[in-house]
Amino acid sequence: MAGRRAETTRESRMLLLNAATALFTEKGYQQTTFADVAERSGISRGSIPWHFGSKEGLLGAVLDHAAEILLEESAGEGSTVATLVDGARRAAPLRTSLLFVTLYVEAVKPDSPIHDRYAALHDRLRESVKQWIERSSVRLPEAITSDDLAVLLVGAGIGIHLQWAMAPEKINMNRAFDKLGELFDTMLRSATAAG
Repeated sequence: MAGRRAETTRESRMLLLNAATALFTEKGYQQTTFADVAERSGISRGSIPWHFGSKEGLLGAVLDHAAEILLEESAGEGSTVATLVDGARRAAPLRTSLLFVTLYVEAVKPDSPIHDRYAALHDRLRESVKQWIERSSVRLPEAITSDDLAVLLVGAGIGIHLQWAMAPEKINMNRAFDKLGELFDTMLRSATAAG
């Protein structure tokens, strides 16, 4: 019986997370209410604070879940920058990418209630990329650290996602990611040849 209760709790939590993700993507964080999430998920409004504590707790869970999906998609099996860039390309069409773009508009303001959570998400993405770089066989130019490359890769990936979300008819996302991979691959080959 306890196993079934735990499963129901997990199912309810996922329904709430999925509903909140969709609503935050469509309406933004500040315009989404517990009533909206309850209606979309089919779970009672009172269950939301029980699972997440507060609206900010719900946001944190949504961002954590989305980051897990994004990082899992971007992990890649290979050890080259091209495989990391290709992972970012595969992640772009996911709703996760659109969620991050939508929330960015609210998070960029320092007094925004989601600013710190969003900044922490970027920290997590950069740290994940940095760890990947340090585990890989990538040889960096002498003046570039793994922190530097992580900032550049995450920034480029976010920039491509933002531009594509704003004007998908004008931005060829696949080409942009191809060129990003080629650019970093050329830079790293040059560093290896020089070393």
